[in-house]
Amino acid sequence: MSTNVPNEATTPRPPRGVFVLALLAVLGTVLFVAFVALGTWQVHRRAWKHDLIARVDQRVHAEPVTAPGRGQWPVVSAANDEYRRVRLTGTFLQDKSVRVRASTELGMGSWLMTPLRTHSGDTVIVNRGFVSTTWCGGKATCTPGPAGETTISGLLRISEPKGAFLQDNDPAGDRWYSRDVAAIAAAKGLDDTAPYFVDADAASSPGRGDGNEGPVGGLTVIAFPDNHLSYAVTWFGLALMTLLGAWIVWKDQRRKRRIS
Repeated sequence: MSTNVPNEATTPRPPRGVFVLALLAVLGTVLFVAFVALGTWQVHRRAWKHDLIARVDQRVHAEPVTAPGRGQWPVVSAANDEYRRVRLTGTFLQDKSVRVRASTELGMGSWLMTPLRTHSGDTVIVNRGFVSTTWCGGKATCTPGPAGETTISGLLRISEPKGAFLQDNDPAGDRWYSRDVAAIAAAKGLDDTAPYFVDADAASSPGRGDGNEGPVGGLTVIAFPDNHLSYAVTWFGLALMTLLGAWIVWKDQRRKRRIS
């Protein structure tokens, strides 16, 4: 005598319960809304980034204007002023210079940061350009540079409390890894110092080579990562996959209900 025992491998699974379906529906809805929101946010971020690039490009190619004075310092911001072409006239405080570690197209070395005292008594720190590790014996304060009054033109930059080398500045040891204007001013005893610095252009600091020719200006790198379109496509793609998953579950449920 034989007994027919259902094969678990071939026996169709019953339809999912109402609770499970409700839970899947809520989860799918949350994921879909979240993915669409993230994709939409990336679209807005892309528009904002393109507007920023256009504004910076306009600033970089405009005629230089007078660097913001003390009365304008409170309103200077990255959004409105960074990479603006400016000019300023004054006298370099050579003995207050510092070297900030840098990596450029010319290799490893330092930015030479020298305060410039203007007619009004304001102090603006100027990044005079790149110098090699061996230039001037590795020091910052033995540079002759321009004597007396000089005019500098370049790009306005916002102070950088954190550098690219993941190391903290050591003011006591005069070792610098970021162009932190406030920290440099405090370490060198500078009063009335602008909250920004100026990257001198090549005309202001035309030095070349790694000998004793002076700092090399005009090496500012202006680059804005623009991956927002690929991110948006990814998020919208995940939203579509969520819809596809929901359709597969719905189709499977209909099939099981017909069988049962």
